[in-house]
Amino acid sequence: MADRLLTVEQVAERLGTTVRFPRRLIEERRITFVKVGRHVRIPESAVSGYVAAHTVEPATVRRGMLRRAA
Repeated sequence: MADRLLTVEQVAERLGTTVRFPRRLIEERRITFVKVGRHVRIPESAVSGYVAAHTVEPATVRRGMLRRAA
């Protein structure tokens, strides 16, 4: 099955942002998009890839770092 194409509004809803954010990603070419006539669509895989690439893992705390300086 082909990758589903999402509207800018759908991408904004999935990311929990306003439509300005995905539009800016498109303008700055920081996310893959498809032009369908005058319409812009973003593949679901591009949204998932963007989220994965910008996910920050929590830092692990080493035992020695928990001690306070005397």
